[in-house]
Amino acid sequence: MEKINRTLQRLASNESFQKRYEEQRQQLLNHPDILTFITEHQDKLDKEIIDKSMTKLYEYTQQSKECNRCESLDGCINFMKGYHPDLVLVRNSIDLVYKRCPRKVMADEQKKNQKLIKSLYVPRDILEATFESFEGDLGRIDAGKKAGVFLMNYEAGLKPKGLYLYGKFGVGKSYLLGAIANELAKKQISSMIVYVPELLREMKSAIGDSTLNEKIEALKKEPILMLDDIGAEAVSSWTRDEVLGPILQFRMLEKLPTFFTSNFDFQALEHHLTYSQRGEEEKMKAKRIMERIRSLSEPVLVNGRNRRD
Repeated sequence: MEKINRTLQRLASNESFQKRYEEQRQQLLNHPDILTFITEHQDKLDKEIIDKSMTKLYEYTQQSKECNRCESLDGCINFMKGYHPDLVLVRNSIDLVYKRCPRKVMADEQKKNQKLIKSLYVPRDILEATFESFEGDLGRIDAGKKAGVFLMNYEAGLKPKGLYLYGKFGVGKSYLLGAIANELAKKQISSMIVYVPELLREMKSAIGDSTLNEKIEALKKEPILMLDDIGAEAVSSWTRDEVLGPILQFRMLEKLPTFFTSNFDFQALEHHLTYSQRGEEEKMKAKRIMERIRSLSEPVLVNGRNRRD
């Protein structure tokens, strides 16, 4: 059997092999990312180092970067699923380091949030909602349009207000939240839908297991927060002032987009928030919450037939 070094010597002396190798070499070196990397490190790179690193450069070009060649996290084509390569200079050679891709980062964040906040879970039909299946009839067309405008503005790097979707039961308010969240996920933008009545019950129980502050911090800082069915909960001074208040205050100051759904318009929600379970009337505290909601969102009436019937 021919020794490997003799085989390599024979191939190296083969004119057609050398031609193909040189073509591949030039193709690799003309790859936009590799070209940029070499330019940035030209004072530390020479032909010998580059030639010695051709295998790593080839490995880099065969993988998806920033999820540009993968349909989903499960369909990741990379050697390490959910991780993409970055070029680095280590001593006298070019090497690769693998970092979490955007989809992996978002999936890990969602898992962390789901573990932390149980009320994050919403019905499957909402989680699978799409704009394609959203019926934009007369009572819902305005909400659909404004949701589309939000998505375009957010993708353009702006910080638009969220929407306050209000209307009767079953008209599709929560479904539209799901469609927005899924559209954001396609663009690898994290969002969180939380069912408010369950959230506030969960927050009360979190006092006992010392996770209250951690839960509140997660809700404060989520890039796009969606509070589903606000106003359906029984109001207590504590949940209104110590849970909702700090979350909305932080998001208002940081201009973090926040969405709401409710059966109440602004005026009716303010009345609901004014009276606690004990019958206490606290108008100023309710107004303070409403000021934050108005600052964070634009009210949009969603109308039509009850699609749950």
